[in-house]
Amino acid sequence: MNRLTIRVPASTANLGPGFDSVGMALNRFLTLEVYDHDEWVFEQVSPLLPPLPADDDPFILKIARQTADLYHASLAPCRVVVDSEIPLARGLGSSASAVVAGIELANYAGNLGLSPQEKLDLASKIEGHPDNVAASLFGGLIVSAEHGDGRFEVVPFFDIMADLLLFIPDYELKTEDARKVLPEFYVRKEAVKGSAASNLFIAALIGGQYELAGKMMEQDRFHEPYRIKLIPEFMEIRQLAKSLGAYGTVISGAGPTIISLVPFGRAEAMAETLQAHFPHMSVEAAKIDHTGLVVEKFAAFNMLNH
Repeated sequence: MNRLTIRVPASTANLGPGFDSVGMALNRFLTLEVYDHDEWVFEQVSPLLPPLPADDDPFILKIARQTADLYHASLAPCRVVVDSEIPLARGLGSSASAVVAGIELANYAGNLGLSPQEKLDLASKIEGHPDNVAASLFGGLIVSAEHGDGRFEVVPFFDIMADLLLFIPDYELKTEDARKVLPEFYVRKEAVKGSAASNLFIAALIGGQYELAGKMMEQDRFHEPYRIKLIPEFMEIRQLAKSLGAYGTVISGAGPTIISLVPFGRAEAMAETLQAHFPHMSVEAAKIDHTGLVVEKFAAFNMLNH
């Protein structure tokens, strides 16, 4: 029996002013163990995953079937064991990681031979924007943009010497609800300020000027001013994190998770101190994932001899 392992990292998007175009992969993972089988069977081994539907395909299988249909391919049935370290509806890319996993499942079960660009374009169209899915696919810090023809371009960066703090609340905030509070239009002066902050943030981050990057992280004009009211703890967390040495603190994606960029090697100690201040949240140290999507195939012969 062949076995395929698909591992997809979590992600954070926006990082403040990089609205819908900047993402970063995190060391929390969605993992699929895929076995050849005579019918489709899904099993889940993580309490962070939603219940399997009783009379419908699981979300990952829906994405796999959608992908196969686009290429007029049929899928060989598999047994899929799903594990996850990514909490749902918390702004950590749980949906994006599932989309990437579903596309990769179709790539295997449908023998599609998809290129990285094809995976990116398809995942971005399904998600509606490339920031989370690009980070999950390629790892590191990702800056992305869409062509007018529906294709997406990304540039990854891997040499960022900083760590992260995650403040994960015990409540959910769905992306569609967080988008409802955003305006339809922006005043030009505010849009210019937001774009300038985003440009300088990226330049400072890849240039190793982390204090400046943190300052620019906190100058968003596009989404945070409107979403802060959905996350009551936000300003207190930002202030306390800054007092302990965090470079900058922003909403992770659409929230409600809050993320801080912190000096390399100091995240664990900072998390321990800050956890005492926010007992209703999980305060966790995290690192930037540099590998992105990982796919490993094990043949039946290998399984018998290991």
